[in-house]
Formats: sequence, C-alpha cells, structure tokens
Amino acid sequence: MPQGHYRVGRLSQEVQREVNDILLKRVRDPRVQDVTVTGVDVTGDLQQAKIYYSIYSDLASDGQKAQAGLEASSGLIRRELGQRLTTYKIPELLFERDKSVQYGDHIEELLRGLNKD
Repeated sequence: MPQGHYRVGRLSQEVQREVNDILLKRVRDPRVQDVTVTGVDVTGDLQQAKIYYSIYSDLASDGQKAQAGLEASSGLIRRELGQRLTTYKIPELLFERDKSVQYGDHIEELLRGLNKD
C-alpha cells in the first residue's frame, strides 16, 4: 500500500473519532444531538473531508435539521480539528447523510413481510 493511501486512511479515522467527540462535547446545537459520524472520506490531497452521518430518527424534517445544524457548526468543528490534529492543513468539511442504515432497515422490513406470507 503506498504511503499516501495509508496517510489518508489514518487521517479519515482520526477525523471520524474527533468529530464524534466534538459533536458530543463541544457543539451545543440541539439539532445535532442525535448525530453519529459513520464514516469519513478524505481526498488524496487532504483538501476535503466528506463526513457521513446517521441520526436516530427516520423523519425527513429531522434529517434536514441535522444537516443545517452540522453546516452551522462546521466552523467550530473545523477549528477544534485544527487544535486536535497534527496536520498542516485542515480539510474543508462536507456533511452527507449516510443512507445505509435506513436502507438496511428497509430491507429488513421487506424480509419480515416475506416471512409473514
């Protein structure tokens, strides 16, 4: 594995751990209370980090509120990351809802429906 890929993977893990911690301890916005970071993709040039998150609620309105809360808190999160990470440049943060949890629930529901028949 080339060293660049190792560094990106390590940074992705570190960003995920730190953002979860920052959301839990530093962000006071009630819209992001139930947000959990499920994954992070950092670009090869370390300029951007796409942060995938899930929330406990299935409601679309809660998803929109969480997205708005994360975007409003991105400056604080990025500033905190700057203090915690040992990288020269802190990547720009982009938030995207992880739909895999919802998809898994949907598949489970379909399977339960098949088992009833």
